[in-house]
Parts: sequence; structure tokens; C-alpha cells
Amino acid sequence: MLYWLTLLSDGGDVFNLFRYITFRAGGAFLTALVFGFLFGPPLINVLRRSQGKGQPIRSDGPETHATKAGTPTMGGLLIVGALTTSTLLWARLDNPYVWIVLFVTLAFGAIGFADDYSKVARQNVQGVPGKLRLALGFLIAAVAAVWAAQVHPAELANQLAFPIFKDTLLNLGILFIPFAMIVIVGAANAVNLTDGLDGLAIMPSMIAAGTLGVIAYAVGRVDFTEYLDVHYVPGTGEILIFTAGLIGGGLGFLWYNAPPAAVFMGDTGSLALGGALGAIAVATKHEIVLAIVGGLFVVEALSVIVQVLYFKRTGKRVFLMAPIHHHYEKKGWAEPTIVIRFWIISLILAVIGLATLKVR
Repeated sequence: MLYWLTLLSDGGDVFNLFRYITFRAGGAFLTALVFGFLFGPPLINVLRRSQGKGQPIRSDGPETHATKAGTPTMGGLLIVGALTTSTLLWARLDNPYVWIVLFVTLAFGAIGFADDYSKVARQNVQGVPGKLRLALGFLIAAVAAVWAAQVHPAELANQLAFPIFKDTLLNLGILFIPFAMIVIVGAANAVNLTDGLDGLAIMPSMIAAGTLGVIAYAVGRVDFTEYLDVHYVPGTGEILIFTAGLIGGGLGFLWYNAPPAAVFMGDTGSLALGGALGAIAVATKHEIVLAIVGGLFVVEALSVIVQVLYFKRTGKRVFLMAPIHHHYEKKGWAEPTIVIRFWIISLILAVIGLATLKVR
């Protein structure tokens, strides 16, 4: 919205600053951060009053989680509200990639909200049926995938790009749509599975978003893509503003989610964040890099898949409890130890993901 102030510029005044994506990304970050600090306390109070007993705690979970009883959920509303407000304020609203990512974020956030509401209302860990959640998620992802395929440059439409190999493109044809759907839905559910400890999901989400934001900015500039030998996707630079808002809103949320958490993000936040990461990867043609940058989420999801498949086959468990962060809890690791070590892993993976831009 504020981008249109450039119409008032003669090229040498303060309004000219709004032409620059980096300036507007800084504004989006600060806007989302202030939004989080301003609206965090009243939102938490409303959630606490309306939810009564708060988020239901799994009876078969780690014993230490009993102390979390009564903590309100749906704190993801703070993140989604902050990043949406900052994006609408600072991004170019004629950019289709901004709307694709916002659409996926808000739609998956709505699914998560319905799931959280169902759990709180029934005081049961079973929310919206899993098959219904997946069906809705794939429907949303299908719309986003078709939309992205239509706005991508003709030479990149329906193509899968590979990191490191600069000239390699795999033409998926019509299969690009289901592939992109799997990326988006998989990312949403992987972040959702990771959200099990105070602060565990939000920081890796911010790290991944920041990394993908840098990638989006780079592939959206023809001079950068020529230097880095990556595929040019015009217009994706505006996604940096969205990711800056996500980081600002995420930090505002983390202020209240730091142990001991005053609020949980719930599925409202985790599904929205994961869906956003998947949508950004599809928009920038960096779906494979997402698996590197979001490697922590991949491991969390795989730990659940392995546990379920192995148990069905043998009646035994590979992990003491899945997802894998609960395995380490069962082994006696303190919650802050798990969280901080997983943050470190996320940072390492982010650096590796960024390195793929130059290693060609």
C-alpha cells in the first residue's frame, strides 16, 4: 500500500525510499514487531478468558507437559495478524506472488483455527478429522499451484529446478501441480508436527523464512541471478517483505511463547507458517532447497512416519515417542536444551541452503 507513495516522488525525496524492497522490508519487520508487542497481551487475555482450561494436554505425552495445562492456544492469530498487516501495508499489492503466499497462509491458518477451536471446545486432543484437514489442505495447495504455474515465466512454468546444477530443469508438465501441492501440504504439516515445545517451531520457521526471503529477493533481481547463475523469477523480490513481516511477528510472538509459554501458537500458527514456507518455495522455484533449509521439519515429520510404519509392521517403536523432540524428552533432556539445540541445527541448515545459491 505504502509503495504507491512513490507516485508523489520526484526522485530525490523521502517518498523515493518506498521504491526499494529492502526499505519496505525493514518497515514490514518493525510494523509486525510492534503489532506483536501491542496486541500480544490483550489477545492472550482474551484467549485465556474464552478458553477456560486452555489447550488440552495429551495424556500419553511426556510427564513434564502436565505443568502446561491451562495455557491458552491459538496464539498463531498474533503471528498471522502481524504478518498480514505488515505485508498489506508495505508490499506491492499488484504483485501476484504476494497474494499467492498470503492466500496459502490465511487459508491454512483458517484450517488450524478450526482445529484449535474444536479441541478447546471439546477439551479433547482430537480436533478436525485428519482426512478432512488433508483434503482442505490439498484443495488450497492446488489453487496456489495452478496460480503459481500461470504467473511463472514461460520458460520456468511447470519446471523443477535443482540446486547446484545451474542449467538443469526437469519439465514436470501437468505433474507440477500435484508436486507443488505435496510441497505446500507437506511443509504445513511438518511445521505442525514440530510445534510441541515452547519456542521450538517459531524460531526455525523464522530462520527458514529469512533464508527463503533472501533467496526470493535474489532470484527476483536479474543482476543477482546473472551473477549467481540461478533462474530469474521476476517479481519474487516482494516476498522478502512478507518474510520480514513473518520474522517481526514471530519475534513478537516468541516474547510471549518463551518458556514457560504464556500462549501456544496452536495449529492456527503452525499450519499457516508451514503453508507459507511451502508456497514461497514453489513461487521461487526452490522446492528442493526448502527440504534443506527446513530440514529440521523434514526430520520431525519423517520420525512420525517411521514410527507409525514400523509399529504397524512389528508392534515395536523406533523412538521412545514421536515426533523426535519428544524422544529426547523421554531420554531426559531438558526442554530448553532440546529447543536451543534444534535452533542451532536450523541455523546450520539455513547456511547450507543459502550456499546452494552460489555453489553451481
